[in-house]
Amino acid sequence: MALTERQNEILNRLKESKSAGVNELAKALFVSEATIRRDLAEMKSMGLVERSHGGALLPENAEEISIFFRMEKNANEKERAATKALPYIPSFKSLFIDSSSTALALAERLDLSFKTVVTNNLQTAIQLSKKPNLNLILLGGNVHFNTNSATGSWTARQLEDFAFDLMISSCAAVIGDEAFERSLDQKEIKRAAFKRCKQKILLIDNTKFTAHGTYRLAALSEYDLVVTDAPPPADAESSNVKWIY
Repeated sequence: MALTERQNEILNRLKESKSAGVNELAKALFVSEATIRRDLAEMKSMGLVERSHGGALLPENAEEISIFFRMEKNANEKERAATKALPYIPSFKSLFIDSSSTALALAERLDLSFKTVVTNNLQTAIQLSKKPNLNLILLGGNVHFNTNSATGSWTARQLEDFAFDLMISSCAAVIGDEAFERSLDQKEIKRAAFKRCKQKILLIDNTKFTAHGTYRLAALSEYDLVVTDAPPPADAESSNVKWIY
């Protein structure tokens, strides 16, 4: 479900003030309180807001957006990036896939028969469990209601027991020639997996070049391949990075 223009405006107002009342939002957006309540109910189902008495507020981990919303957002761009990446996927027997909807778009296209796939995301595990003859492992840990992904120190420690041929992942933002995350938890899980993988592919859509992230994940040159759906900006297209676009 994609956000409407009005719901985007609600989200922007909540990012500025952290909370807002139904009456306040209705007056500001020139709609009825019933309309605002319906909007907030939909946004709550996406994990974007929490309801409060008479209004709504941002959840503590608001920077991490619901995977259900992320699967819909920029879906065409993600599909194009996944299509471009397919010819460059090396032979592998074991794969770590992160909690990103972009990486899931690629994993769903791969032949995973008789492969071992590990993920920390519940929705990713559900989608990939439909594939036959797949040894699928779901990491445990603290599960966030909006991302449906397990994170935390225990999740990171579990990754120490694996050695992966390949890692397919995304990030929240690309700033200059570095990848960033919005969540410290997600950053730590991906860095833990990073150390256990022979080859690493970063899969991003072009919106990541104008997005924001607080926590540095890795230099783009640490990846064996960076795949996107459009040419990267000049400050990202380093000679030390192998780009596919």
